[in-house]
Amino acid sequence: MAAITAAMVGELRAKTDAPMMECKKALTEADGDMNKAEEILRVKLGGKAAKASARITAEGVVAAYIAGGVGALVEVNSETDFVAKNDEFLALAQTAAKLAAEKNPADVAALLALPTESGQTLDEVRSALVGKIGENMSIRRFQRFETASKLASYLHGTKIGVVVEFDAADEQVGKDVAMHIAAMKPVSLSADQVPSELIEKERSVAQAKADEDAAKAAAEGKPAQSPEIVAKRLEGSVQKFLKEVSLLNQAFVKNDKQSVEQMLKAAGATVKSFTMYVVGEGIEKKVDDFAAEVAAQMAANKA
Repeated sequence: MAAITAAMVGELRAKTDAPMMECKKALTEADGDMNKAEEILRVKLGGKAAKASARITAEGVVAAYIAGGVGALVEVNSETDFVAKNDEFLALAQTAAKLAAEKNPADVAALLALPTESGQTLDEVRSALVGKIGENMSIRRFQRFETASKLASYLHGTKIGVVVEFDAADEQVGKDVAMHIAAMKPVSLSADQVPSELIEKERSVAQAKADEDAAKAAAEGKPAQSPEIVAKRLEGSVQKFLKEVSLLNQAFVKNDKQSVEQMLKAAGATVKSFTMYVVGEGIEKKVDDFAAEVAAQMAANKA
């Protein structure tokens, strides 16, 4: 009997997208023969999971779970929006959010290894659903919260999700802030927390605009602005950007006469942190050329 190593199990799982225990069983049955084990799994799964594993998952849902001061926000992806509306897929996402909150896994791999109420691991549930539906699914990311403060969530459909950590006598404040974040999409809590790379990008855009204006003025025979004025314009553009992307400085969606910071102060409330997920954010989506696909199929049929 050949020794079945963790590396062999990992290699087979990468090829087939099958659960780890199923991979180990198949390798044992095949006496360590990788090709034979792959065939065994493809028979069991109908070949669906293996074919799906390489496809891009840029659709999906965001799910939230909160119980007291513990909560989690999870993004679970699928290939198509149609599958993202499937009840079993939605249940998978909710199970993932609950497990992430209750079990505090270190990362996505640890989350996938956690047992569900059915006795299967989360990854086994996911793989079984991949095999059943024939479409790839993946748990992309999660953020867990554990706090002595309060937590509030807001889901805009299933595509945008927010969890806010806050202190306030009125819990509606947290819900209102979560809804505001989903609508206005701030990148940080305060201006001093905006990532430096975003600030430099905005500064570069402002500089390019200033250079364009200077070139236009020179072409029209107008005097150039002084370096001091240009510097003030650049700084003004950066400050405007910081105000637009930091939560506390944004105009509150339910009363644009107030900033979020002013609203919180009036309510005697504070926001400690927040996380917002937008489904597929940052994933390069495949754009199909339908006409080219039809032409290719017609050519294949003629051949």
